[in-house]
Amino acid sequence: MGAVEKNSPCIKLRPLSLNDYETVLQWSKDDSFCSANGWELNRSPEELYGWWLHCINNTAEDFIRMGIEFNGKLVGYADLAGVEGNTAELGIAIGDSELWGRGIGLNAARLMMEYAKRKFHITTFDAETNEANIRSQKMLEKLGFKEISRAGSEEYSGVKSLLIQYRLKR
Repeated sequence: MGAVEKNSPCIKLRPLSLNDYETVLQWSKDDSFCSANGWELNRSPEELYGWWLHCINNTAEDFIRMGIEFNGKLVGYADLAGVEGNTAELGIAIGDSELWGRGIGLNAARLMMEYAKRKFHITTFDAETNEANIRSQKMLEKLGFKEISRAGSEEYSGVKSLLIQYRLKR
């Protein structure tokens, strides 16, 4: 299947809910997703459930996590972290690794940035990805992000490499 169109009506952001837990449990069994997103492998369902409850009941004012829906099914989440003034850090995770590379993250990122601009007046977006995560780098560049530094290192899919910081001013 090909890429998803830019303003595809089949992708939307929505609040997370407890009903999403079974989907999240499936993501936790996808080793590719877990190793790409820093999730511990073989998490217990009870621990994951507690973490999910924390996610859906989050009351932090500087962190927003929304579910990404594709064709009516939860497929990932989009984050705004460190929301302060007119700046926030953007994060995207697609839970089903079979959907990677189809433009869902790109379109969800656009939706999240539009939401951030409208609701919080965010005009500067930061993002960070691992040097080994080529898909994420390409997505950020398509969105107009520019590399601003390379600092720190982290493991991504079993490979420890540099972290790349990006910024987009709108």
